[in-house]
Amino acid sequence: MAHVREHTDLNLDSPMLVEGLPGVGIVGKIATDHLVENFEMEYYASCHCDGLPRTAVYEEGDRSIRPPVRIYADEQRDLLALQSDVPVSPESAPEFASCVTGWLADNDVLPIYLSGLPQEKADPPKMYGVGVGAAQDRLADHDIDAPSESGMISGPTGALLAEAGEQELAAIGIVVQANPQFPDPEAARTVLVNAIEPLLSVDIDTDKLVDQAEEIAEAREKLAQRMQEATQQESSQAKPLGMYQ
Repeated sequence: MAHVREHTDLNLDSPMLVEGLPGVGIVGKIATDHLVENFEMEYYASCHCDGLPRTAVYEEGDRSIRPPVRIYADEQRDLLALQSDVPVSPESAPEFASCVTGWLADNDVLPIYLSGLPQEKADPPKMYGVGVGAAQDRLADHDIDAPSESGMISGPTGALLAEAGEQELAAIGIVVQANPQFPDPEAARTVLVNAIEPLLSVDIDTDKLVDQAEEIAEAREKLAQRMQEATQQESSQAKPLGMYQ
């Protein structure tokens, strides 16, 4: 039976949950992984929802096995983070959304869902927020912009927001411009600084994400150069031949 299993008892009072499913720029996963590491969050619950691949995950230096979709908790900050090591297929998204949303409703959790908007170059990335029910007021209270154009959130994150609306569960959706081809830590940093920090009233050290953004930018340039060189070598072209070639 589909369910979310809690593995420890914690004193949480109407916590917020940050969702980290892989998506465009893997923004949600980068942001959530950073929260789990930065706040040293505790493994709290596991998701056993229909449609999730039955895989076993282990970590460096740890012999224990865990499922691929987990929830971590920070009791002090009243914070939850949904960490996923696997994508959720569009076909399985409705069942997954129903499973997770039921647990959120039972535990009085306000979810913050993260979605990347494909954009090759955005410096800084633009971000806006949408909401279900009373969560819209929180966005306004913290001056998080409303969308500047019409749009649609698809995939599992869209299914989660749709399910929240159907179950009349307050929920927040944060959309940020992100690179569609590469991991985008700068977009994740934008979400953490301009949305998660004010909504949770916490300070988040994002220096590591800045370093990652610089490293990934350099890797992108090298990849682009290699691709250009490969294209030049394989393309039809004319060039002079030396006497001894």
